Amino acid sequence: MPTPHFDLELLRTFVTIANADTFALAGRQLGRSQSGISHHMQRLEAQVGLPLFVKDGRAKRLTVHGEQLLRYARDILSLNDDAMRSLKATGEGGVLRLGSPHDVADALLPQMLNRIARSMPQLRIEVVVARSPQLMVQLHQGELDLALSTREDAALEGFAMRKSPTVWLCAAHFNIAAGRALPLILGDESSLFRRSAIDALERAQIPWTQVCSSGSPLGIKAALRAGLGITARSMEMVGPGVRLLGAEDGLPQLPEVTYHLWVRPHSLNPFAKEIFKLLREGNHA
Repeated sequence: MPTPHFDLELLRTFVTIANADTFALAGRQLGRSQSGISHHMQRLEAQVGLPLFVKDGRAKRLTVHGEQLLRYARDILSLNDDAMRSLKATGEGGVLRLGSPHDVADALLPQMLNRIARSMPQLRIEVVVARSPQLMVQLHQGELDLALSTREDAALEGFAMRKSPTVWLCAAHFNIAAGRALPLILGDESSLFRRSAIDALERAQIPWTQVCSSGSPLGIKAALRAGLGITARSMEMVGPGVRLLGAEDGLPQLPEVTYHLWVRPHSLNPFAKEIFKLLREGNHA
């Protein structure tokens, strides 16, 4: 009796629904009607013989079986997409997709790209600059081959590429007003630097107030240079129009931040592990 197998199109619809949270939004992303999306899920449930969704008010959420399948579905699709890209890349000279956070793109990428280009001159490199959490998601989903990130993940293979001090920064013309709460420019809730700044000030019992927030490092830099307040970022953000603050200004010390280079252990891109090894050996040389 032949072993049953999954329909990749149905799995892709299933994962899209899980990521989008609604059938309607998944349909728009896939260019299908909501009824078409529902039909796909009916076929998938018939294949597995188990319910994958349960009604939750007007919405639907994943069952325990759905959560279980989701983990496998993401891996199956990632392997499928990796294999297709790998085979295609072999005929084209190869493609490597590398992600980096904004903070260290200027400091780390030039040296990394130069080393890659000298080692594999025929390799085409695609660079994505985004925030660390987004890069980790893209790496897990197979949209990136390698990613620099401040986040740690036991499911990935990685090494510490760089350790950088986290520092207090303000505009060159900005002065801290005595007797008033510190005006902070902060990232959003997922920001590592936001947590570091708030934790340090709370421990030191220094009053603060948020005057500006942004999910983009460019937004934070603009507010900083405008003189709206102070922020905590890696040393790499120091530049024209920005100055360092420290203990002499009554501010607590901040923890350093580590930038890791990550790769998926089972990546099917033949160049990903080669470049990862090349950069790791060069970093430890």
